[in-house]
Amino acid sequence: MNDEISQSAEGVPSQRPRSPRVPVNFPVELEGQTPAGEPFQTRAEAVRVSRGGATLITEASVAMGATVRLTPPFGHALEAEVNGIWTDETDGQQRVGVKLLDPNGWFAE
Repeated sequence: MNDEISQSAEGVPSQRPRSPRVPVNFPVELEGQTPAGEPFQTRAEAVRVSRGGATLITEASVAMGATVRLTPPFGHALEAEVNGIWTDETDGQQRVGVKLLDPNGWFAE
């Protein structure tokens, strides 16, 4: 989920993706720290990606604004910032939205 929070004409915050999101299904290694500062490394599932972000399914406890590291099965590790955490109503699984910190996103070298 690479959503940018902006103000609408009425001054109400809204989230709009900077680039289109594409449904996918691939594993990523997710590393970071819990809100209590404990390090974790776990597998997550990428379910939507855009050029600069992703939506992951994970049970990891993370905090908004935390920096995490994603390692997809292709390419190399990427640093990202957590910009959304919610539970999906249809399956009850936690989703985590991340914004990739490299401006080249998934295509960074």
